[in-house]
Amino acid sequence: MFTIEQIEAAHSNVKSGADFPAYIRDIKQLGVTAYDVFVADGQSVYYGDSHYKTSSPSAHESLTIADLVDAEKFKEGLKEHQQGKTDYPTFIALCATYGIEKWTVLMDGMTCTYYDKAGNEILAEEIPQ
Repeated sequence: MFTIEQIEAAHSNVKSGADFPAYIRDIKQLGVTAYDVFVADGQSVYYGDSHYKTSSPSAHESLTIADLVDAEKFKEGLKEHQQGKTDYPTFIALCATYGIEKWTVLMDGMTCTYYDKAGNEILAEEIPQ
């Protein structure tokens, strides 16, 4: 099965949101079937076949997630990030500011879904292949 070190090696190639599709292809080849990223501390939980699961440690100082979601501003910031205009720390801060608690990537459907603190789906996107 895959390791956090292998995932981190793939992630080291990500400089902006524009690099996200290639990263997804890389970790899918490792055997990742899904993962969750938690905005508050940057921890990620990765899932594989046969109920395999591994977690990364916290990746940054704790952030406070806004109680109220500003979906439109989040979508604007996400679009900029996907165009390569912001780095990952900036994107994480944007998520917290606009009320995004986590996102979930599902490899079989190639989707990335963003959620608020109540577990409500804010945005679901297809990942370009």
